[in-house]
Amino acid sequence: MRLLSWSARMVLSARKQPPGGSREFWGWLNAVFNKVDYERIKAVGPDRAAAEWLLRCGAKVRFRGFDRWQHDYNGLPTGPLGRYRIEAIDATESCIMYRGFDHLEGLEHLEEIRLNKCIYIEDACLERLSQIKTLQDSVKNMTVVSCGNVTDIGLIALHQLRNLELLFLSDLPGVKDKDQTVDRLQTALPRLAIELDLA
Repeated sequence: MRLLSWSARMVLSARKQPPGGSREFWGWLNAVFNKVDYERIKAVGPDRAAAEWLLRCGAKVRFRGFDRWQHDYNGLPTGPLGRYRIEAIDATESCIMYRGFDHLEGLEHLEEIRLNKCIYIEDACLERLSQIKTLQDSVKNMTVVSCGNVTDIGLIALHQLRNLELLFLSDLPGVKDKDQTVDRLQTALPRLAIELDLA
């Protein structure tokens, strides 16, 4: 367990590393942290396995019925299978990437997702997230900020989150036609409130 804690700290420091040869190493390490262990998901349930993945990658989770954000891998609560359900994810400056998104399968109580300054988040991530049936029913609030690889295509995919109520978008240079993208989302989700801070 201590190794994982050390590894998580190392991932958080990766963004401080100078560009160059070490970039490939950090990309490889981040990919390792995003690898899905399907046996682990079966053993501990989707919420616990997803929490472990998210915290390994430097994100935080909030469990249903709790006000406090959980950010310490070694401090994850234990208890009966299914006791702790993820209600919110704050992936700010984390290294979550597409290959880890299978961890989101089976989350039934996830209402809020914050993707802020996530260098590995791209259209395929938003498309994958939007295809997960349980999330189509549960997600209500979403933030996508300073994710340079997100374009109009990824945002439009969010229309599949049929219970989405609030979407905040800011600093997304890959979004080229914000008016049309917003119109398409509003047409698909009439109850959705979209807050924009896009150039």
